[in-house]
Amino acid sequence: MKRNTLRILAGAVIAAVGLNAHSAFAADYPEKPVRLIVPTAAGGSLDTIARLLGQRLEATLGKPFVVENRAGANGNTAFEFVAKAKPDGYTLLVASDALAINPSLYQNVNYDPVKSYAPVALVTTAAQVLVVNPALGVKDLKGFTAVAKQKGKALSIGSPGSGSAGHLSAVLYQSETKTEWTHVAFKGGGPAVTNVVGGHIDGLFVTLAPAVPQIKAGKLVALAVTTPKRAVALPDVPAVGESLPGFDVTNWQGVFAPAGTPAAVVNKLNATIQKIVAEPEIQTKLVDLGFETAAGAPAELGKQVQENFAKWAKIIPQANITVD
Repeated sequence: MKRNTLRILAGAVIAAVGLNAHSAFAADYPEKPVRLIVPTAAGGSLDTIARLLGQRLEATLGKPFVVENRAGANGNTAFEFVAKAKPDGYTLLVASDALAINPSLYQNVNYDPVKSYAPVALVTTAAQVLVVNPALGVKDLKGFTAVAKQKGKALSIGSPGSGSAGHLSAVLYQSETKTEWTHVAFKGGGPAVTNVVGGHIDGLFVTLAPAVPQIKAGKLVALAVTTPKRAVALPDVPAVGESLPGFDVTNWQGVFAPAGTPAAVVNKLNATIQKIVAEPEIQTKLVDLGFETAAGAPAELGKQVQENFAKWAKIIPQANITVD
């Protein structure tokens, strides 16, 4: 009995020492520069979010938060790098929904979107918008669906790339409305928008940033956004879900650490990021980029990843979507 009691007490002491060590580590964190790994090239919207966060995290926590762009394989290069990084809080990932989508698009992905990371904070969400060239002659989703059923493969609808959120929005819309058209994949939202404006294709599902200026200029007609609610940047444009209940393709952007990163560090980062995202200046900048702020507990980001992964793991194989 005495030996058992001593073992229990020893275990309790060791656990308490470990807990105090983690707490002390978090109190001193960060003690050196932190890398923010971005899975895209410099200059894109995700890179912009990372740099806004990095500047404010550095100002708040007193150590450099250095953005490091590791573009390649539609983000997989960066995702795998962070998954294998030391879980000490000094290598973080700023990622989008591609993290949860890619395992269903690519074979032999060397990371698990649910198990390989510790979610830190959901930062922003964003809608896709369905836009068409005015020459198509449609003003709403009902008219668009009618034209799609009439024209079939003669209708050309683009996306920023095969397997992109815009492509997946189109696939989900086709499934819900029993329509079909010819998919035209571009290398990015900018070139895709240019081709709709020029009349080379009929329409496009794309993020708001490249589309809103053309919508306001009257060069594109916005039919609907893909989020459950209307977008702040396009309050007069209905959500697809208003006519197709349950339709939802919400892009998200968040911060992750490698799995096993101490919870105290994750929580410290989360609390700091929530305060940063709540700053009016930051909110204005993000809305101007087509995003809506969505900071919350780490579990909120984890839920987004799990739900997205399960959703697209079903839809992508059914639609036979492939990437080059």
